[in-house]
Amino acid sequence: MNEGPVKPKGSRGRSARWAEHRVQRREELIEAAMDAIREHGAGVSIATIAAQAGVTKPVLYRHFTDRADLQRAVSDKAAQLLLSKLLPQLGVERAPTERIRSIVEAFLAGAEEEPELWRFVVHNPGGEAASDVVAHNISLVAGLLTATLVDELRARNMDAGGAEAWAYGLAGMVYTAGDWWLQRRTMSRAALTDYLTSLIWGGLVGVLGERPADKPESDEPPLRLVAGEDQKG
Repeated sequence: MNEGPVKPKGSRGRSARWAEHRVQRREELIEAAMDAIREHGAGVSIATIAAQAGVTKPVLYRHFTDRADLQRAVSDKAAQLLLSKLLPQLGVERAPTERIRSIVEAFLAGAEEEPELWRFVVHNPGGEAASDVVAHNISLVAGLLTATLVDELRARNMDAGGAEAWAYGLAGMVYTAGDWWLQRRTMSRAALTDYLTSLIWGGLVGVLGERPADKPESDEPPLRLVAGEDQKG
């Protein structure tokens, strides 16, 4: 039975090396794009990105079909950077409130350390590209919060069925609050971390129906939503 011409082994090897080279080259171009964004800001042009990479625009477009494709690739890399900051928080034994605080802090630190990269992937027009990275980053935070919620609920023999839904709601809050803060900077990162942690923990306490033993009522003052007497006038 004739199965058609068989490619020489040397040809298959060259094809594999070429495919590997293209993958490596694409990664190099993504890194160059990220460097250009950091240096020139979120509104950087494709021409500037190409120049940063030491190639022409036509060469750049051999590896990316259009700006949206490049934006998706940068978004994926940015999500990997964020994940590298969030995942270590899972392996550290902490009280639940401190675990939540560490997750919020790591997320906000990632945004603060790469503000132009954040703006590029979140605020630049890019159709599905921007939506994809928002959804992906929210899912990262939600996954970590889900683990904390499930642990707390199961420890009290309570139904953990709503944990993931609650976690996604909380993650969306952290994400949008972080985005607001990055644009406004009306408070410190530490202050925002405290506010969000208090709000998340307060919600968890409400679900549990009691104040957990590792969080005595006297540990922290209640969250103030208005200025105290000492701040008036």
